[in-house]
Amino acid sequence: MSLAERQPRHDGPARGRPRSEAVERAIIEGLMRLLEEGVSLAELSIERVARTAGVGKATIYRRWSGKEELFVDVLRAVEPPEPPLPGTSMRDDLVALLEQARLRGLAKRSSAILTNVHAQMKSSPKIWAAYEATVLAPRRRLGLEILRRGQENGELRTDVDLELLGDMFIAPVLVRSVLRPDAELPDDLAAQVVDTLLEGLRPVTSAAHGS
Repeated sequence: MSLAERQPRHDGPARGRPRSEAVERAIIEGLMRLLEEGVSLAELSIERVARTAGVGKATIYRRWSGKEELFVDVLRAVEPPEPPLPGTSMRDDLVALLEQARLRGLAKRSSAILTNVHAQMKSSPKIWAAYEATVLAPRRRLGLEILRRGQENGELRTDVDLELLGDMFIAPVLVRSVLRPDAELPDDLAAQVVDTLLEGLRPVTSAAHGS
Protein backbone atom coordinates (compact mmCIF):
# COMPACT_ATOMS: atom_id res chain seq x y z
CA MET A 1 0.00 0.00 0.00
CA SER A 2 1.33 3.42 -0.91
CA LEU A 3 1.62 6.23 1.61
CA ALA A 4 -1.08 8.14 -0.22
CA GLU A 5 -3.47 5.21 0.15
CA ARG A 6 -2.76 4.65 3.81
CA GLN A 7 -5.47 5.68 6.22
CA PRO A 8 -5.12 6.25 9.98
CA ARG A 9 -5.24 2.93 11.77
CA HIS A 10 -7.81 2.34 14.45
CA ASP A 11 -8.30 -1.42 14.16
CA GLY A 12 -5.29 -2.66 16.17
CA PRO A 13 -2.19 -4.54 15.10
CA ALA A 14 -1.91 -8.09 13.86
CA ARG A 15 -2.47 -11.09 16.14
CA GLY A 16 -5.21 -9.23 18.01
CA ARG A 17 -2.90 -7.36 20.40
CA PRO A 18 -4.53 -4.17 21.68
CA ARG A 19 -2.84 -0.99 20.52
CA SER A 20 -1.65 1.48 23.11
CA GLU A 21 -2.64 5.04 22.28
CA ALA A 22 -0.14 6.26 24.85
CA VAL A 23 2.71 4.41 23.08
CA GLU A 24 1.69 5.75 19.68
CA ARG A 25 1.44 9.26 21.08
CA ALA A 26 4.91 8.92 22.62
CA ILE A 27 6.36 7.79 19.29
CA ILE A 28 4.75 10.62 17.33
CA GLU A 29 5.78 13.17 19.94
CA GLY A 30 9.31 11.77 19.86
CA LEU A 31 9.54 12.36 16.12
CA MET A 32 7.99 15.82 16.54
CA ARG A 33 10.63 16.63 19.16
CA LEU A 34 13.39 15.69 16.73
CA LEU A 35 11.83 17.83 14.01
CA GLU A 36 11.58 20.76 16.40
CA GLU A 37 15.32 20.39 16.97
CA GLY A 38 15.88 20.74 13.24
CA VAL A 39 16.66 17.10 12.44
CA SER A 40 16.04 16.45 8.72
CA LEU A 41 14.15 13.50 7.29
CA ALA A 42 17.41 12.21 5.79
CA GLU A 43 19.02 12.20 9.25
CA LEU A 44 16.09 10.49 10.94
CA SER A 45 16.10 6.78 11.62
CA ILE A 46 13.66 4.48 13.36
CA GLU A 47 16.38 3.75 15.92
CA ARG A 48 16.76 7.47 16.69
CA VAL A 49 13.00 7.97 16.98
CA ALA A 50 12.73 4.93 19.25
CA ARG A 51 15.49 6.21 21.50
CA THR A 52 13.84 9.64 21.75
CA ALA A 53 10.41 8.13 22.45
CA GLY A 54 11.75 5.63 24.97
CA VAL A 55 10.48 2.55 23.11
CA GLY A 56 12.04 -0.30 21.18
CA LYS A 57 12.40 -0.30 17.40
CA ALA A 58 10.10 -3.31 17.15
CA THR A 59 7.36 -1.31 18.86
CA ILE A 60 7.53 1.24 16.05
CA TYR A 61 7.73 -1.34 13.27
CA ARG A 62 4.59 -3.03 14.60
CA ARG A 63 2.76 0.20 13.83
CA TRP A 64 4.58 1.77 10.87
CA SER A 65 6.54 0.23 8.01
CA GLY A 66 9.23 2.92 8.16
CA LYS A 67 10.04 6.53 8.90
CA GLU A 68 8.13 7.88 5.87
CA GLU A 69 4.89 6.25 6.98
CA LEU A 70 5.45 7.52 10.52
CA PHE A 71 6.13 11.00 9.14
CA VAL A 72 2.73 10.98 7.43
CA ASP A 73 1.01 10.40 10.77
CA VAL A 74 3.01 13.30 12.23
CA LEU A 75 1.64 15.46 9.41
CA ARG A 76 -1.87 14.47 10.46
CA ALA A 77 -1.07 15.17 14.10
CA VAL A 78 0.14 18.73 13.48
CA GLU A 79 -2.78 19.61 11.21
CA PRO A 80 -5.65 21.26 13.10
CA PRO A 81 -9.00 19.50 12.77
CA GLU A 82 -11.45 20.79 10.23
CA PRO A 83 -13.76 23.42 11.71
CA PRO A 84 -17.40 22.70 12.49
CA LEU A 85 -19.43 24.41 9.80
CA PRO A 86 -22.27 26.68 10.95
CA GLY A 87 -24.55 25.31 8.24
CA THR A 88 -26.56 28.53 8.21
CA SER A 89 -25.48 29.64 4.73
CA MET A 90 -22.84 29.12 2.08
CA ARG A 91 -21.27 32.41 3.12
CA ASP A 92 -20.91 31.40 6.78
CA ASP A 93 -19.51 27.98 5.90
CA LEU A 94 -16.93 29.50 3.56
CA VAL A 95 -15.87 31.99 6.23
CA ALA A 96 -15.41 29.12 8.73
CA LEU A 97 -13.32 27.16 6.21
CA LEU A 98 -11.09 30.11 5.35
CA GLU A 99 -10.72 31.06 9.00
CA GLN A 100 -9.18 27.65 9.64
CA ALA A 101 -6.72 28.28 6.81
CA ARG A 102 -5.86 31.67 8.31
CA LEU A 103 -5.24 30.10 11.72
CA ARG A 104 -3.08 27.44 10.08
CA GLY A 105 -1.01 30.20 8.49
CA LEU A 106 -0.56 31.94 11.82
CA ALA A 107 0.43 28.67 13.48
CA LYS A 108 3.03 27.92 10.81
CA ARG A 109 4.63 31.32 11.36
CA SER A 110 4.95 30.74 15.10
CA SER A 111 5.72 27.01 15.14
CA ALA A 112 9.19 25.65 14.38
CA ILE A 113 7.81 22.16 13.93
CA LEU A 114 5.21 23.21 11.37
CA THR A 115 7.83 25.09 9.38
CA ASN A 116 10.20 22.14 9.48
CA VAL A 117 7.52 19.55 8.73
CA HIS A 118 6.32 21.39 5.63
CA ALA A 119 9.88 21.91 4.41
CA GLN A 120 10.66 18.20 4.85
CA MET A 121 7.42 17.18 3.19
CA LYS A 122 8.27 19.08 0.00
CA SER A 123 11.56 17.20 -0.31
CA SER A 124 9.85 13.82 -0.60
CA PRO A 125 7.42 13.08 -3.47
CA LYS A 126 5.97 10.12 -1.56
CA ILE A 127 5.25 12.17 1.53
CA TRP A 128 3.84 15.03 -0.49
CA ALA A 129 1.51 12.60 -2.31
CA ALA A 130 0.33 11.24 1.04
CA TYR A 131 -0.24 14.77 2.38
CA GLU A 132 -2.15 15.65 -0.77
CA ALA A 133 -4.37 12.57 -0.49
CA THR A 134 -5.05 12.64 3.25
CA VAL A 135 -5.10 16.36 4.09
CA LEU A 136 -5.43 18.64 1.06
CA ALA A 137 -7.85 16.61 -1.06
CA PRO A 138 -10.49 16.17 1.70
CA ARG A 139 -10.26 19.90 2.44
CA ARG A 140 -10.80 20.75 -1.23
CA ARG A 141 -13.75 18.37 -1.42
CA LEU A 142 -15.33 20.08 1.57
CA GLY A 143 -14.96 23.48 -0.08
CA LEU A 144 -16.53 22.20 -3.31
CA GLU A 145 -19.43 20.68 -1.38
CA ILE A 146 -20.11 24.07 0.23
CA LEU A 147 -20.09 25.78 -3.17
CA ARG A 148 -22.36 23.15 -4.73
CA ARG A 149 -24.86 23.57 -1.90
CA GLY A 150 -24.69 27.31 -2.50
CA GLN A 151 -25.66 26.80 -6.13
CA GLU A 152 -28.48 24.46 -5.18
CA ASN A 153 -29.78 26.94 -2.62
CA GLY A 154 -29.66 29.87 -5.00
CA GLU A 155 -26.82 31.62 -3.14
CA LEU A 156 -24.37 31.28 -6.01
CA ARG A 157 -24.58 31.69 -9.77
CA THR A 158 -24.81 28.42 -11.64
CA ASP A 159 -22.56 29.48 -14.52
CA VAL A 160 -19.27 29.48 -12.60
CA ASP A 161 -16.52 26.85 -12.53
CA LEU A 162 -16.54 25.57 -8.95
CA GLU A 163 -13.00 24.19 -9.10
CA LEU A 164 -11.72 27.60 -10.20
CA LEU A 165 -13.91 29.36 -7.66
CA GLY A 166 -12.59 27.20 -4.84
CA ASP A 167 -9.05 28.23 -5.76
CA MET A 168 -10.11 31.88 -5.88
CA PHE A 169 -11.48 31.76 -2.33
CA ILE A 170 -8.43 30.10 -0.77
CA ALA A 171 -5.78 31.91 -2.84
CA PRO A 172 -5.59 35.18 -0.84
CA VAL A 173 -5.03 33.30 2.41
CA LEU A 174 -2.39 31.02 0.86
CA VAL A 175 -0.58 33.93 -0.77
CA ARG A 176 -0.33 35.75 2.55
CA SER A 177 0.63 32.60 4.42
CA VAL A 178 3.20 31.19 1.99
CA LEU A 179 4.37 33.75 -0.57
CA ARG A 180 4.11 36.85 1.59
CA PRO A 181 5.08 35.68 5.10
CA ASP A 182 5.29 39.28 6.33
CA ALA A 183 1.77 40.13 5.17
CA GLU A 184 -0.90 40.55 7.80
CA LEU A 185 -3.46 37.83 8.53
CA PRO A 186 -6.06 39.97 10.32
CA ASP A 187 -8.95 38.52 12.30
CA ASP A 188 -11.51 39.52 9.68
CA LEU A 189 -9.53 38.31 6.64
CA ALA A 190 -11.75 35.29 5.96
CA ALA A 191 -14.92 37.39 6.03
CA GLN A 192 -13.31 40.06 3.83
CA VAL A 193 -12.30 37.52 1.18
CA VAL A 194 -15.65 35.74 1.11
CA ASP A 195 -17.78 38.89 1.09
CA THR A 196 -15.67 40.55 -1.61
CA LEU A 197 -15.93 37.56 -3.95
CA LEU A 198 -19.59 36.86 -3.28
CA GLU A 199 -20.45 40.43 -4.20
CA GLY A 200 -19.98 39.52 -7.83
CA LEU A 201 -21.04 35.88 -7.66
CA ARG A 202 -24.57 36.02 -6.32
CA PRO A 203 -27.36 35.27 -8.80
CA VAL A 204 -28.85 38.34 -10.47
CA THR A 205 -32.46 38.79 -9.38
CA SER A 206 -35.08 39.42 -12.02
CA ALA A 207 -35.83 42.85 -10.54
CA ALA A 208 -32.20 43.87 -10.61
CA HIS A 209 -31.80 42.44 -14.11
CA GLY A 210 -34.71 44.42 -15.41
CA SER A 211 -33.63 47.74 -13.91
